[in-house]
Amino acid sequence: MSSLAVTIIGGILFFALIMISVGLHEVGHFIPGKLFKVRVLQFFIGFGKTIWKTTKGDTEYGVKMLPLGGYVRLLGMYPPYKEGKDTRLKRIADSARAGEWEDITDADVAGKRLYFQKPIWQRLIIMFAGVLMNLLLAFGLFLGVNMTYGNYEQGMSISTVTQCDDPTADVCEITPAYSMGLQVGDKIVAFNGTSYSSWTDLTAAVRANEDNSVQLTVIRNGSRIDLPQVHGMIHAVADPNNAGQTINAGYLGVTSAYENVKIGPVGTLGQMWTITKVAVGAIVKLPVTAVTILVDMISGKPRDPNGPMSIVGASVIAGDAASMQGIPTTARVAFWAQLLGQINLFVALLNLVPLPPFDGGHVAAALYEGIRRALSKLGFCSDPGPADTAKLLPLTYVVGGLLLLIGVILILADIISPVNIF
Repeated sequence: MSSLAVTIIGGILFFALIMISVGLHEVGHFIPGKLFKVRVLQFFIGFGKTIWKTTKGDTEYGVKMLPLGGYVRLLGMYPPYKEGKDTRLKRIADSARAGEWEDITDADVAGKRLYFQKPIWQRLIIMFAGVLMNLLLAFGLFLGVNMTYGNYEQGMSISTVTQCDDPTADVCEITPAYSMGLQVGDKIVAFNGTSYSSWTDLTAAVRANEDNSVQLTVIRNGSRIDLPQVHGMIHAVADPNNAGQTINAGYLGVTSAYENVKIGPVGTLGQMWTITKVAVGAIVKLPVTAVTILVDMISGKPRDPNGPMSIVGASVIAGDAASMQGIPTTARVAFWAQLLGQINLFVALLNLVPLPPFDGGHVAAALYEGIRRALSKLGFCSDPGPADTAKLLPLTYVVGGLLLLIGVILILADIISPVNIF
């Protein structure tokens, strides 16, 4: 089979795995919805025109033409109509409410099978369960790789020592590492008297030290050696919080060797927390980043390999990985699992955004209702009844439209100016 064919098949298979993840996210909502006896009208994968469907019980299952997500339709997301001042917002809310209540029967109301009729704790479980499903998938994928194949991480042994901070400059400013006599193969065990076993922690300490004095303790040929103390140096280094940007911080002038490390559940949770901190920052900046990607695409600038991409771009990268020559099959499987794990973690975090139509928006509405009901029991106000999320529809349209626009930009960028990581 040709390399191109393997790339295409690999990309399609990985895209299918993403769609399975999306389906399992919806299963996360579906199962507690059924357990709590909410009437689930539809369970669909994709959007747009329906290409297949079937009905079992009172739920319609199906697949739509655009496989870019999915949804579970729980009846009773909007509480019943209330009299009130006629405003444009109320008309929008009542129109959506009327459309949903066309499918609601008297039996549904009497049997308390509507979402808004359920206790707040049940609604929170239903909405958070989709996020939990993606978190469990991400954890399982990362843990599987970490305990079998392992990860190549920066260890404490030195692979290169840089002599000049800027090799292109006319004057060579000697780096602290070269000045103290650090050698390739040395294993750093302490920095300024403090022991370190993680390259990440050591790097953070070096950066925070700026240009203050530097002293290293290393293991060399089995012996522990205290290298001489030298002056520190400030240099432009990669910004860990902003991909593609630099900051001025303490600098040694070394690179570490990579080691294969296998970790268990606790280490995996730590790995996911590290990824989460980066992903949250990326989500916050996503609208601005999308505009930057659009401008760069129009101007012909190359993509930032650490920037966001669509599921199309991720599938293309997975296809490229599948067709790479000289790479063991185990390494390819591990790469796919980690990439799919990152996607599931990102989907979970994105759905925690406390705005509709994300799951977090419904969680926020349920919590808001719970707080108001608690205040009413304390006598601060009358019982407000169910939170009317229909009034949030204008915000839902804005957020949904923005999300769609960002998705289109990323898909176009992944086609016209794809990310190259190999």
